[in-house]
Amino acid sequence: MYRRFPKRRVPEINASSTADIAFLLLIFFLMTTSMDTDYGLPRQLPAPSTPEQKAEALKLKERNVLVITLDAGDGLHCADQPSTLAEIHQQAKRFIVNPANESGLPEKVLVDVPYLGIVPVTKNHVILLRCHREASYKAYIAVQNELVAVYNELRDELARQKWQCSYAALDEGQQQAIRMVYPQKIAEAELKEGGK
Repeated sequence: MYRRFPKRRVPEINASSTADIAFLLLIFFLMTTSMDTDYGLPRQLPAPSTPEQKAEALKLKERNVLVITLDAGDGLHCADQPSTLAEIHQQAKRFIVNPANESGLPEKVLVDVPYLGIVPVTKNHVILLRCHREASYKAYIAVQNELVAVYNELRDELARQKWQCSYAALDEGQQQAIRMVYPQKIAEAELKEGGK
């Protein structure tokens, strides 16, 4: 005769504490790891242009445009001359300021700027960066950073000249006035295979 044993109940695992532990591990992982951050260029893109603005953009005078070319081999050219980043820095600075109001550099326009009065400004200048699609991103970022550094340097010099402090230390109104004197105008175009 066989003896019957009562069925044993299998104990259940408390799943609620497992979910809590998983959540805590996730939070711990997120708090203790560092994520790789991409680097880039902070830019505020302009609003979409109207047909009138597009037609006006095509009327830029040649003297108001400084063309910087980055070719497929990361070679730099400024105004069709081979250049280094340091040379581009100097040429861009001279181009933006046009200290002697030379005819080959951007034309100056008198602008009434708050805090500064009437100031001659190269208001219509544009630095055009033409970049070949095979150029490295590192070289592209280096050129962009150099161009932004020129504007930052000019703005800082003017702030020190007028208020004896850095551009970053100025209030928003003063910074806006300096941005009116040195507006950042960097345009981009893709360099085609034929170099145009």
